[in-house]
Amino acid sequence: MTSLRSEDWSVRPSFVPNGPTSPVALLIDESGLTQLAGIPPVAWQTPWSELTNLELVRFSNQMALFGTVAGVRYCWRHRELKDFEAMRAVVLENGGAVTHRRRRAGVFAIVGIVLLASFAGGIAAYFNSGRAGAKELADVRAVNLTAKDLPSTWYTSPTSILNYLVPPSKDVFTPTTSTTVPAKNSSFVKSASIFQSCLGVSNAKDRVYGAAGQQPDYQVSSKVFTTNTLGGIELASTAQYYNTTIMVKRDTTEMKMKNFGSCFTASSASTILSGFGLSTSSSNVATNWTPKTFLRGWTSGGVVAIIVPGVGSKLQLVMAVVTSGHYEVTLSALVGSFTKSETFLSNLVNTLLSRTMSSTSMPV
Repeated sequence: MTSLRSEDWSVRPSFVPNGPTSPVALLIDESGLTQLAGIPPVAWQTPWSELTNLELVRFSNQMALFGTVAGVRYCWRHRELKDFEAMRAVVLENGGAVTHRRRRAGVFAIVGIVLLASFAGGIAAYFNSGRAGAKELADVRAVNLTAKDLPSTWYTSPTSILNYLVPPSKDVFTPTTSTTVPAKNSSFVKSASIFQSCLGVSNAKDRVYGAAGQQPDYQVSSKVFTTNTLGGIELASTAQYYNTTIMVKRDTTEMKMKNFGSCFTASSASTILSGFGLSTSSSNVATNWTPKTFLRGWTSGGVVAIIVPGVGSKLQLVMAVVTSGHYEVTLSALVGSFTKSETFLSNLVNTLLSRTMSSTSMPV
């Protein structure tokens, strides 16, 4: 096992609220990783068994180390390539990945999301063109959340309310040569109407549900995960891969509109309720939510109360959109208490964002 002491790192987020994030020294041996942060230094020791999804990313003259601890995605950054080869050996020895990402204009371009909801398929797609390969499919699968990103109290939920919104993880949506026109009273049309009316955009100009949208090469969802902690949560992620960043840059203007997060969440709630044969209550007003992130990229989200038949407790639907490079990723969650789960959900958004930024797929 490689032993190493590497100086001059910074870390995000801090290991404790308002804790030190620099300077950071990383001490590595066969037992795990020790972080010394701040002046005077404070030590945090993490055994290898508790550090998952390791990834070392090399840029032109910098490097970043990503790792997940107790469901939180951490990013250690170094402004030089000092110790890169030694860190590379450590990451590979512990089952991690090493990638090289070129920095150039447009690498971290803000991109949009086109998630077309339908009654049968949840957040699916009406595709009409595109090109992709096995590498892109593997990449987009790797972006999604897995059980390793979550504490041991979590488990998969094959029968979930989110199944009305999120397609099964086994389903891969790709472009087709034909276009399906939704029925006038379909769940998709109802959700589109709510979104467009809320945002104040016509169907002809709408890039989310409407005729102006462009479609990804691949769309894949994670499994639905659930826990009884933090007030109870069900969640899943849906990742999309676009052929070029130029395609998705065109969505930027709409995604930056003031109420996008709340409008998108309200329309998603409509999709779920349509699965039960219900309509969205006008009294359930969605609010915007901006997850706290520590990496470059674009995020937006919302929260809305939702009453589901057969569920006595109050629920809130939380949606968050993450975009970077070729990727557009959505986190969908049903929570018993947004107050209790907000920090945890923000950490998951950071996990998704870090993966879109460290993907082996290069922007073009």
